[in-house]
Amino acid sequence: MKYGVVYANTVAPTPEAAAELARVAEEEGFESLWTTEHVVVPAGYRSTYPYSKSGKMAGGAEDFDSPDPIVWLSYLAAVTSTLRLATGVLILPLRNPVALAKEVATLDVLSGGRVTLGVGAGWLEEEFAALGVPFADRGRRTDEYIAALRSLWTEELASFSGEFVSFADVYCRPLPVQRPIPIVIGGHSMRAARRAGELGDGFFPASASWEELPGLVVAVRESAERMGRDPEAIEVTMGTRPEQEWMDRLAAIGVDRIVIPAGYGLDALRAFAARFIR
Repeated sequence: MKYGVVYANTVAPTPEAAAELARVAEEEGFESLWTTEHVVVPAGYRSTYPYSKSGKMAGGAEDFDSPDPIVWLSYLAAVTSTLRLATGVLILPLRNPVALAKEVATLDVLSGGRVTLGVGAGWLEEEFAALGVPFADRGRRTDEYIAALRSLWTEELASFSGEFVSFADVYCRPLPVQRPIPIVIGGHSMRAARRAGELGDGFFPASASWEELPGLVVAVRESAERMGRDPEAIEVTMGTRPEQEWMDRLAAIGVDRIVIPAGYGLDALRAFAARFIR
C-alpha cells in the first residue's frame, strides 16, 4: 500500500506552510502530495457539490483558498527530492491542453520526474461559465485533452486533430522525464471509472461510499480489459479514516494508495506515519 497526503494546497496556501507540509510528508515516508483545484468559486453557486451531504463545499466561497496546483507544486519541487507531486484533481476541460502540456512537462523536469497529473471533468457549472467553457462539453473535452497531452509528451514532432484542439508538426520542449507522465482520472461516477479504465493510469474516486466503491473498481478493470489494457496496472487511490480496519477493507476492494487529508495537521500525519508507514 502507498500513502499520500491530499487537499494539500488548500490547507497550506502560504509558502511557509506549504514547505513545512511537504518536508514533513517526505520525512515521514509518505509517497505523494495531492492538490485540488478551483480557478474561481462563484458566490451563491447552485451546482451540487458531490462530496458532502449538504451539497456545498465546507466554508464560504470567500474563504476558499485554492492556489494554482501547478505553480504550488513547482514551489515544492525545490524543497523535496522523493515525494511525488500530484494534482488531485485538476479540472482538465478548463485548461488549454497545449499550454498545460508545457507547464506539466516543465514541472516534471524540475522535479526529476515526480509528477502525477490527476484530472477530472468538473462539477461546478458556474465556474465553467466564468471561464467561458461550455459545461455540457466537459466529458468529451476531458477525453480529447488527455490524448492531446500524451501526444505532446511523447512525440518529438507532435500532431493532433480533434473536435476541440488541433495542432500539426509542433515541438513542445522540454519533453518530460516520464514519457508519458501518469494521468489519474478523478470522479465518483461510473463514467469516470470507465474513463480511468479506457484512458487513465489510475483512478481517484474521492469519497465514494463503501457501497459504490467495489462497483467502480470493477468498472475500471472491465473497461481496461475491453481496451486491451492491463487492468492491474491502473492504480486506485482513495481517502479514508486513519484506522486499520478501514484501510484493510480498502485493500481488499483493490485500492493501491490511501490518501490522508492534510487538514488533520502535521502532528496527526506524523502519528499516522509512525503507526502505518514505518
